[in-house]
Amino acid sequence: MRDERPSRPLIARRGWVSRVGGMRFSVWPSYERSWDEVLALATWAESSGFHGCWYADHFMPQTDDDSVGRGPAYECWTMIAALGAVVPRLTFTSMVSPVTIHHPVVLTKRAATVDHVTGGRAVLGIGAGWQVNEHVAYGFELPEPGERVTRFERAIEQIHGLLHDESVPFDPRPTGMELLVGTGSPRMMRITARWADVWNTWGNPTERAKRTEVFRRACEQVGRDPDTVRRSSQALFFLTDDDRTRDKLRERAPQDRSLIGGPAELIELVGTYVEAGVDELAIPDFTLGATPEQRLATYQRLHAEVLSAFG
Repeated sequence: MRDERPSRPLIARRGWVSRVGGMRFSVWPSYERSWDEVLALATWAESSGFHGCWYADHFMPQTDDDSVGRGPAYECWTMIAALGAVVPRLTFTSMVSPVTIHHPVVLTKRAATVDHVTGGRAVLGIGAGWQVNEHVAYGFELPEPGERVTRFERAIEQIHGLLHDESVPFDPRPTGMELLVGTGSPRMMRITARWADVWNTWGNPTERAKRTEVFRRACEQVGRDPDTVRRSSQALFFLTDDDRTRDKLRERAPQDRSLIGGPAELIELVGTYVEAGVDELAIPDFTLGATPEQRLATYQRLHAEVLSAFG
């Protein structure tokens, strides 16, 4: 495969693009949710003008001590293929498929097939792998971080070649599928800058700003215009009108990835992502309620009272 990233024009996605104030919004149901709940959420999101639906690629729930996770974890690519076949306009993104578990050729073939099933609405999100318990439980090797990144670099070069190098036998190719990398580490950012279409990272506005500067320098190092890389992010949303609850959340919630407050505060916080050049912001359902009804109601309120301010 070619050693250099071929230049190519930016490809317009065929999916329904809902941009509000320069920002796309996507939902992110947890892999623990039932098919009925995920389908209902995706159907509602489409009708409400959301851009996409993200889905994590893990085989079991994460645990604090890396022990075997108990509870459901539905398979990512099966889920988004099924959703894409019946929800006709959302874009579907894997968040993110670890190359320690998925062989690059098999993964790319799977993603390309889903892209055709959905009419060009799949985004192949990949990562170096990190969740210890699923690797140990199912016998997948998880090397030390340095070796893991080295293997990831080989994998993404192979995936990119399958997608774009006409000398490589791979048919059918997708119809414009983007390649996303989720990372916050400097070395991974350089790899992302060279090969990916989308850079993704967690983070509140402050944390995101720090990582954006690192990514800008990474693009300079590989000779790429950072404006040619789409940027996506996600954060934990805590919507509350109660001052005491808000104060408690600010003490207990992960500070590097949480947005906490009432509608006015969240509008201001989301606005900082727009100002920072983030193209797409996903809202995970992890903190939105304990039942399907509560989670959907919170999404509906966020849509009506926060996201609507951007368009």
